[in-house]
Amino acid sequence: MASGLQGLAQTLEASLDPAQNKQAEAAIGEAEKRPGFSISLLQIVATEAYGPTARLASALYFKNYVKRNWTDENANYKLPQDEVTAIKRELIGLMISVPPNIQFQLGDAIGIIADSDFWERWDTLVDDLVSRLTPDKPVVNNGVLQVAHSIFKRWRPLYRTDELFTEINHVLSKFGTPFLTLLESTDTLINQSQSNKALLSQLFATLNLTIKLIYDLSVQDLPPIFEDNFSAITSLLHKYLTYDTPLLHTDDENDAGPLELVKSGIFEALSLYVQKYEDAFGEHVDKFVRSSWNLLTTVGTEPKYDILVSKALQFLTSVARLSSHAQSFSDESTMGQVVERVILPNLTLRDIDVELFEDEPIEYIRRDLEGSDSDTRRRAATDFLRQLLAQFEKIVAKTVFKYIDHYLSEYSQNPKANWKSKDTAVYLYSSIAAKGAVTASHGVKNTYDFVNVIEFFQKNIAKDLVSDTGIEPILKVDAIKYLYTFRSQISKEQWHDALPLLVKHLGSSDYIVYSYSAVALERVMALTNDLNQPIIPSMDVKTLSAQLLQQLFELIEKSSDPAKLQENEFLMRCVMRVLIVIREEVIPITDSVLAHLINITQTISRNPSNPRFYYYHFEAIGALIRFASPPQPDKLETALYTPFATILQNDVQEFVPYVFQLFAALLEANPSASLSRYYLSLLPPILSPELWVSKGNVPALVRLLSAMIPRGASEIAKNDQLERLLAIFQLLVATKLHETYGFELLECIISNFWLSSLEKYYPTILQILLTRLDTSKTEVFKVRFVRLYHFISAKEDKGLGTDFFINLTEKVQTGIFVPIYLTIILPTTEKLVRPLDRKTAVISLTKTLTTSRAFAEKYTIKGWGYSCVALLKLLENPTVPATSDELIVDQDVDDMSFGVGFTQLMTIRRPVRDQWPDITDVKGWVGAYLREADQKLQGRMRKFAEERLDAEAKPLFAEYLRK
Repeated sequence: MASGLQGLAQTLEASLDPAQNKQAEAAIGEAEKRPGFSISLLQIVATEAYGPTARLASALYFKNYVKRNWTDENANYKLPQDEVTAIKRELIGLMISVPPNIQFQLGDAIGIIADSDFWERWDTLVDDLVSRLTPDKPVVNNGVLQVAHSIFKRWRPLYRTDELFTEINHVLSKFGTPFLTLLESTDTLINQSQSNKALLSQLFATLNLTIKLIYDLSVQDLPPIFEDNFSAITSLLHKYLTYDTPLLHTDDENDAGPLELVKSGIFEALSLYVQKYEDAFGEHVDKFVRSSWNLLTTVGTEPKYDILVSKALQFLTSVARLSSHAQSFSDESTMGQVVERVILPNLTLRDIDVELFEDEPIEYIRRDLEGSDSDTRRRAATDFLRQLLAQFEKIVAKTVFKYIDHYLSEYSQNPKANWKSKDTAVYLYSSIAAKGAVTASHGVKNTYDFVNVIEFFQKNIAKDLVSDTGIEPILKVDAIKYLYTFRSQISKEQWHDALPLLVKHLGSSDYIVYSYSAVALERVMALTNDLNQPIIPSMDVKTLSAQLLQQLFELIEKSSDPAKLQENEFLMRCVMRVLIVIREEVIPITDSVLAHLINITQTISRNPSNPRFYYYHFEAIGALIRFASPPQPDKLETALYTPFATILQNDVQEFVPYVFQLFAALLEANPSASLSRYYLSLLPPILSPELWVSKGNVPALVRLLSAMIPRGASEIAKNDQLERLLAIFQLLVATKLHETYGFELLECIISNFWLSSLEKYYPTILQILLTRLDTSKTEVFKVRFVRLYHFISAKEDKGLGTDFFINLTEKVQTGIFVPIYLTIILPTTEKLVRPLDRKTAVISLTKTLTTSRAFAEKYTIKGWGYSCVALLKLLENPTVPATSDELIVDQDVDDMSFGVGFTQLMTIRRPVRDQWPDITDVKGWVGAYLREADQKLQGRMRKFAEERLDAEAKPLFAEYLRK
C-alpha cells in the first residue's frame, strides 16, 4: 500500500506542473476508480514524509473529489457508507493538525460536506468540535475554529428559513457557551503573554477566527447568548480595536499583519451590528465612531493598512445611513474635518498607486473600475462621502467644492508638478456628482442639481483628452474614465464628436490609456435608452469599425505568449461589442477578422488562463458566425473546423462547451445543407457517454445535436446511430439536473425522424417517462412532459396526434391515459407560461376536439368537455407571436457563478423555435379550424358542445363557431 500511496503522491504533485498536468490527471482519474481513493488522499495529506507540495495537491484534489462525488441530486451518498463514515471521523482531527494552506483546502471540503449533511446527517460534528477546544492551546483551537468557520460562514448569503434557523439553534445550543468561554480565555492569555511574541501571534490568530465566528453566528439574527453578554462582547471588540503592541508590528508594507486582520474583522462585525441590530448596538456606536476617527486620522498610507481603512470607512458609511447617528457629522466644521482628515487622504493618489499604474497596469484597471474591488481606499472613501452627501447635501457640496476649486487652482499654477491635485479634483467631482447607484450598464444615470457634468468636462477635462503631448497618462485616463462614468449624461450629438477621440487613444503607447479607451468604447457602444435603442447609431461605429478592429487586434496580438495575449479582457470585450454593433457590415472584412480570431484561438488554447478573456473571445466568434455566416456558411465552417477540432482532440476542457455551441451555430446558419463529412466524423465521439459526464458539456452538446439532427437524420438512421441518440435522451431525462435537455433532444428526434424509424422505440420512451412521472417527478419534469404530449398531439402531419399517444400509453399500461390526462396534463396545461408552449397546447387541444376518435367516442364529458374548457381558458389570454430580440446582453463576468460549468454564448443564443410559424392569429386559427371541422363532420362540433359543455362554456365555444 505504501508504494501505491507514494506513486499517487508523486502523480498528484505532477498534476500541479503544467508540463505534466494532462498525463497526471489521466493517471489520477484511473486511480479514482479504486476503492478507498478518498481515504488514500487523506492519508497523503496526513503524512509529512510526502512533502508540502504533494500534501497540498492531495488536499486540493480531495476537495474537488468530494465536490463531485459526495452525493447525487437526491442527496444519496455516491461513496460507500464506510468511506463516508471514515471521512467524517478523520477529517476534523486531520484539519487541526495540518499547516494553514492545507487547512484552507480541507476547510472547503468540510463546507461541501456540511452543505449536504449538516446538521441532521452529521449531528455529532459540533460536539466533536467543542470537545477539542482547549483553554490554553491556540494552535489546536485555531484548527477547530477554522473548521467551525468553514461550516458557519455558509449562513452568510442565505435567506431566512425555518430549516436554517433550526440548524443555527442546534449550533448555538452546543457551541455558544464554549465559544464565549474561549473568547474570554483567549483575552486572558493575551493579557498574560505581552512579552511572548510567538504565543501572542498564535493568540491573535485565534482572536481573528473568533471575530469571524461572531459575524457568522450573528449574520441571520443576534444570538440570545450574545444579547445576554452584549456589553462584555462589545467591550472586548472595542479593546482590540484600540489595542496595540510593538511585538505584532510587521516590517512588510504590503501584507496586513495580525493587528490589521483582527481590527478589519472587528469593523466588519460592527458594520453588521449597525445595519441589523441598532436597537441593541445603538448605545455603543459613539465610542466606536470616535475610535474609528482616531484610527483613520493616524494610520499610515502603506498598502498593508488598505483593508483596515476600507473596513473602517465601511463602518462609518453604515453609521451615516442612520439619521440618528449621522447627526454627529451634520455641522459644517465637523464636515470640513471629515473631508480633510478622512476623505481626502484616502482619495488622493499615493506613490504606491502610481507604481501600480506603471508596473501592473491590468491590476490597476481592475481595482479602479467601478464595482470591481470594494476594498480599495478610494472606493470606500467615495462610498462614505456619497452617503454623507445623501444625508447632508448642501453642507457636503459646499465643503467639497472648496477643495475641488483649491486643487484645480493648485494644478493651474504648476500643471507638471501638481498633476495629482487635478486627479484628486476630478475624482472628488465625480464622487459628489453621481446621485444614486452607478450601474455597470449605464454608469451614472442621475446627477445632483448642483452639478453640470458637461460644463465641468468642457472647462477642466476635455483638453486632456484632445492634447497629444504634455499630459500625464493618469490625467488622460481620468478624462476617458469621466466619459465612461457619465456616459448616460452625454447626448448623441456630443458622442458623435467624442467617439473618434476614444478611437484615437487606442493608438496610445500607454497600456492603461488604450485599455481604458477600449473599456469606454465598449460600454458606450452597448449604451441604450429607455426604449432599448442604442445611443450611438450603428452607422457611426460602422464607419470606424475596420480601423477600430485592426487596432484592437494589434494590441491583443502584441505578444504570442498565451498568458500575456489573454491578459487584457477589456480589449477582447471591445472586439466583441464592435462585431455585435456592426452586424452584417462585418461581411466585407470577414477574412481579416476571421484570421485574427483563429490565431488567437490557437494561441490561447495552449494555456487557457483568463476565463473573462476567452468568454469574450468566443462571443466575438459567435457574433461573426451570426452575422457573416448566413451568406457564406462554407467559408466559416471550413476555416473554423480545424482549430475547433484541435481543441476537442486536445481536450481543452475550458473551451469544449464553447466549441460545441459554435459548431451548432455554424450548422444553424445553413439549415438546408446536408451534414458535411466534418460533422459526420464528430458524431461518434459526441454520442459516446464519456463526453456527457461533464455537466458543463450537456447543454452545449444537446444544442449541437439539435443542429446536426435536422441536417443529418437520414445519415444517422443509415449508420444505426439512432439508438445511441435515444440512449443519450434516457441518460439525460433520468436526472433532475438535465431532464429539460433530455426533453429538448427527444422533441428534436421526433421532429426529424420518420415515424417508421421511431415506432419500435416509442413504447420504451414512454415507459421511461411514465416511470419518472410516477417515482420522482419535479415540477419542471411535469411541465416538459405535458409540453411533449401537446407537441405529439399537435403533430398529426407526422403520423402522430392525440390518438397515437393514447394508443401508445395503452400499450404500456392499460387504462393509464385517463388518470394522467385528468391529474397531470389538463391541470398543468393551465399553468403553462411560455407563449409557444401555450400556442402548442392550443393547437393540440383544437386538434383533439376535432380529429381524435377516442375523445369523440370514448372520452366524452371528462375528455372532450374538459379539453374544450381548457382550450377556452388558454384562449382567454391569447399567445403572442415570439418577437425577434435584437438586443444582445453578454454574461455578467463578475457574477459568482460565471465560468462554473456551462456558460451560454449570448451572441448565438438559440432563438425560440416556433413549430407552427404560419399560425400568427391563434384565436382566428382556432375558429377557422373548428368551423371547417364542424362543416366536414356535419355539425358534430355544435352537437358535442351542446351535449358535453356546461352553461358557462357553451356561449364561449359558440363564439368561435360563429366567427
